Amino acid sequence: MQEDIRVLIADDHTLFREGLQALLLSVPEIEVIATVEDGRQAIEAAAQYQPDVILMDLQMPELNGIEATRQIIQASPHIGVIVVTMFEDDDSVFAAMRAGARGYILKGADQNDVLRAIQAVARGEALFGPAIAARLMNYFSPAAPSPSQTFPELTEREREILGLIAQGANNAQIATRLTISQKTVRNHVSNIFNKLQVTDRVQAALRAREAGMGNTVE
Repeated sequence: MQEDIRVLIADDHTLFREGLQALLLSVPEIEVIATVEDGRQAIEAAAQYQPDVILMDLQMPELNGIEATRQIIQASPHIGVIVVTMFEDDDSVFAAMRAGARGYILKGADQNDVLRAIQAVARGEALFGPAIAARLMNYFSPAAPSPSQTFPELTEREREILGLIAQGANNAQIATRLTISQKTVRNHVSNIFNKLQVTDRVQAALRAREAGMGNTVE
């Protein structure tokens, strides 16, 4: 027979805390073992009761939910903490993750989302609500490199010339465009080839275009 999931609720808002408790009490496989209203009490209750899951508010008196989570996880790594909060900014989300939280849902979340998170975290999984999951995907999606990130071994002038090479400009055109001598251009081009370890303009242009540099000659 599967044991009940033992849950501790930590939230300083009485109405929300009691409402969440009432919801969980209606679920047969979940047992609310204690409710507390600040971070200090959450740490003490976690040490005393060793719950399977803690529903943790972020903004609480005495000690905030992030620090309470950090201390609880350090002492009892097996406890799964789910942050339940009104805040969905990136700083709050990643602070909770760094502290060891395995779930992060908003207080406006559907009741089924709350129950799903509790069940998943109790199984040792990590689960973030749909809105938070979307933010995480956006945050970790690869961004286009900025010019300073592209070929950091090149100087700013060399990157500028490489971009023009990628556009198909020859040395004379580059010299006119940048108001420098063709000899200076040749020196820069030679340095670019050496640094990128390519042998000709075609290879250099291909490398540049792969990195998103150069489109058309202006």
